[in-house]
Amino acid sequence: MLAITNATGFKGDGTKLENVTILVKEGKITEVGPQVAVPEGYEVVDAKGKIITPGLIDVHTHLGVHEEGVGSEGRDFNETSSASTPQIRALDGINPEESGFDDARRFGVTTVQIMPGSANVIGGEMLVLKTVGHIVDEMVVREPSGLKAALGENPKRVHGPKGRLAVTRMGVAAEMREKFIKAQNYMKKLEKNEDTERDLGLENIVKVLKREIPLRVHAHRADDILTILRLKKEFGFDLTIEHCTEGHHIADYIAKFEDVRVSVGPTMSSRSKVELADKGWHTLGALAAAGVPFSITTDHPVVGIEHLMTSVILAVKNGISEDLALQAVTLNAARHLGIEDRVGTIEVGKDADFAIWNGDPFDLRNRVVKTFVNGAEVYAEY
Repeated sequence: MLAITNATGFKGDGTKLENVTILVKEGKITEVGPQVAVPEGYEVVDAKGKIITPGLIDVHTHLGVHEEGVGSEGRDFNETSSASTPQIRALDGINPEESGFDDARRFGVTTVQIMPGSANVIGGEMLVLKTVGHIVDEMVVREPSGLKAALGENPKRVHGPKGRLAVTRMGVAAEMREKFIKAQNYMKKLEKNEDTERDLGLENIVKVLKREIPLRVHAHRADDILTILRLKKEFGFDLTIEHCTEGHHIADYIAKFEDVRVSVGPTMSSRSKVELADKGWHTLGALAAAGVPFSITTDHPVVGIEHLMTSVILAVKNGISEDLALQAVTLNAARHLGIEDRVGTIEVGKDADFAIWNGDPFDLRNRVVKTFVNGAEVYAEY
């Protein structure tokens, strides 16, 4: 049982907290308010003079499946044996002891989505988990949280030279469309109780067709974004656009799809390929102006997860309001992942995930002094 007293900071939904007490029991927030009494037996953390935020959320990472400082032995994020591998699960490739988890906790990141890479047209299932633990299954918040897919440069580069379908953007789209049609036929057979051999890959695509999970699609260029929106209209699946680098060119069109959310980043990375030629913070401004809900991501380890808040600060520096930028790694990020009932804001009933800062978190000179996950202190500056 935990009480955080004299808490001032950010609720996560664009509103502020001012000298409140937060009570935590069994990992959940039970009370938040200025007149809350601390019951006997509660551990007290005095946050006077500091700033509290919800635990930060990175919606798009390869944490634990693309290990840092290991080399090829730690690269378990791209199963390149086939152009499409919907049957794989990121869950089976995560090393929870990877150093990036320590970095996440030290910099206030408490929830992440971990996914396969973007080498394949369909890359496999992803999941959301907390950033503390030694057994991945016990860290899970949502599994699966989506099915990964990718358009454009990456699947072309990986599979085209091998003579597989995906030599062109037309081939990438055709491969995806073909797999979805096969899954539709497979689903019809299952619904009719027809005898059919089990197919794990098609089963996972059926989850998307039934809207049990979204398709989360790597798409940088505007034409690739338009392709996946076209496929969404054709098959009716739920969709998030991952990266959305050229989203500023077609922001008003994306906004017509009211149920589509996007994650933007890693904007701090270099322009390492053609698709990133027009990368910049202006994308966020255009999406905000069009009313497209967005999250900010590091795409760890492309940019280290320790720079999630750095990315938020740079977004503010380039014209995004502090409230909207912070929501991009709190409430809007939670909505992107479909877990807003558990995390993203400091309010009663949600998981007790917090970061306590020594000062204004929008000042890059300031730092996290304590991180809590499910009410337990998982990092403390000593």
